Amino acid sequence: MAPWPHRARARRLVVAGGLAALVTAALITTVTGAHAATVFSADFESGGVSGWSKSGGTWSVVADGSQTLRQTNAGSENARQFAGDTSWTDYSVTARVKPLSFGSGGVVGLLARAKSSTSFYRLALLPGNQAQLQVVNGGTVTVLGTSARPVATGSWYTVGLTVSGGTITGSVDGAVIGSGSSAVAATGRIGLQTLFASAGFDDVAVHTGGTPTPGPTTGGPTPGPTTPPPATTPPPATTPPPATTPPPAGNALYAAPNGSASAAGTIAAPTTVASAITRIGAGGTVYLRGGTYSSSSTITIAPGNNGTSGAMKALQAYPGEIPVLNFSAQAEDPAARGLAVNGNFWRVYGIVVERAGDNGIFVGGSNNVIERVVTRHNRDSGLQISRIAADTPNSAWPANNLILSSESHDNADSDGEDADGFAAKLTSGPGNVFRYTVSHHNIDDGWDLYTKSDTGPIGAVRIEDSLAYSNGTLSNGTTHGNGDRNGYKLGGEDIGVNHTVLRSVAYRNGKHGFTYNSNPGSMTISNNLSIDNTERNFNFDAGTSVFRNNTSCRGGSGTNDRIIGNADGSNQFWSGSNGSRCAAYAGALAWSFAADGRLVMTLGGRPVAL
Repeated sequence: MAPWPHRARARRLVVAGGLAALVTAALITTVTGAHAATVFSADFESGGVSGWSKSGGTWSVVADGSQTLRQTNAGSENARQFAGDTSWTDYSVTARVKPLSFGSGGVVGLLARAKSSTSFYRLALLPGNQAQLQVVNGGTVTVLGTSARPVATGSWYTVGLTVSGGTITGSVDGAVIGSGSSAVAATGRIGLQTLFASAGFDDVAVHTGGTPTPGPTTGGPTPGPTTPPPATTPPPATTPPPATTPPPAGNALYAAPNGSASAAGTIAAPTTVASAITRIGAGGTVYLRGGTYSSSSTITIAPGNNGTSGAMKALQAYPGEIPVLNFSAQAEDPAARGLAVNGNFWRVYGIVVERAGDNGIFVGGSNNVIERVVTRHNRDSGLQISRIAADTPNSAWPANNLILSSESHDNADSDGEDADGFAAKLTSGPGNVFRYTVSHHNIDDGWDLYTKSDTGPIGAVRIEDSLAYSNGTLSNGTTHGNGDRNGYKLGGEDIGVNHTVLRSVAYRNGKHGFTYNSNPGSMTISNNLSIDNTERNFNFDAGTSVFRNNTSCRGGSGTNDRIIGNADGSNQFWSGSNGSRCAAYAGALAWSFAADGRLVMTLGGRPVAL
């Protein structure tokens, strides 16, 4: 089975023929140490259903917060959509599913190993608040597991099926519905199905090579190993590895998508995210159960709601589950953020934040750790560090925050010029660090460290062991003329700030890979690799920055790098030829988050030591 698709892709950057042809073929994501590659995914944002085959029913792509695939003929006895390959064997498939109506005998289902239109495994949502894991073989249905649980029309549920050998396991919102054995189907496609029901479907993903925690993902088709993908091919996107620390016996609160603000906050009586974060004490943890939390209002950790250096407060995924904070109900507005971390000494871990009207995660506090999060499809920068309010003094600008082992992608604003993957800009304080972070397919820049003359210099930022690629083009192929499209944009308005960028990679961004962007300071730019960016791989037109051990590579002709500053012979910048060092960068460049959170990159199966 081919590795990861959004209409099918994994995570590997292929460098073929000594960089004669650099093409994006895949990106490999590690989930708690197990290598899980996504071979198919679809979020229907393009408005089409390419790669799917219909059998019965009335299907269309409609807006429901995001673009979703909907079947509206509740009288249809059997409406199905199939995708994938009949030779697929062991894999996991997840999807967001929203029942809209149930008739008598109604079923809304997700299918795995569909060897024919009537033989497959099914995770079924049923009327009467029930979910079942089923084997369907012609006209015979065998139930492998049943769970009494809420199944309400008009609500989204994240459902999953894992098929491994003869074992089938099903889940809803991260909770296992059942597991059993069957020999009905050894291979087969995935499918979406309704019987005497109507429903919406979104964020379908298929994973191989490990069993991922159910949760929505997006991605794109997997191109061949030596064929460049089309410009409009969407990339994969990951969900963060689940937390591995078991919940403590005390000083913990639990929130769930169906939680109540007035509830006790136990596992049996979960509360809401907004309520829990106001009730947890220093050293305590708010655990978010898996599933989608839909909100039209910003969830705010208020100033003064602080942990301490020795007893941080935590907001994190419940072990083995992935919570998704979805703000698609918000209109695009600078005040419409998703999660605002304005307190100090908080740890945010293992969550997805998507579709906010502005930043997905806004960090206005200090001494926070944001770890293993994904920010995606937000309408400004996915994660931004800036002051809380216009009257916040310079001394209180957010400082000493660590963004760790996290990913930001497909963030886009309507004017196409502000939505970056990660940003510490305008009014951020000193000591902010990005480590083991990945930014891709954002409409503007991968990183933006912009400064403005009316607010003055920001604090120096440190970026380590990180990756920026394909910024300036969204995963559905959308570009915007206003976007800057750089991998790492390191300044603005001729204000000198001495940032540090170490051991990081810029690959095929829409403008420059690394650029000073009018920062005349003395930056430290060392051990970085920049490959086939549209204009310059390295662009530094002023300043006294220090450059050591940087490598610039191109598969063909391109614009020469421009370097002003202290650069010695340890660097290889592009000046019309690859040079001897680029020959080492042949083969597949792959990345993954290791179990300890490191961003691991390899070239041709060999570790990248930048």
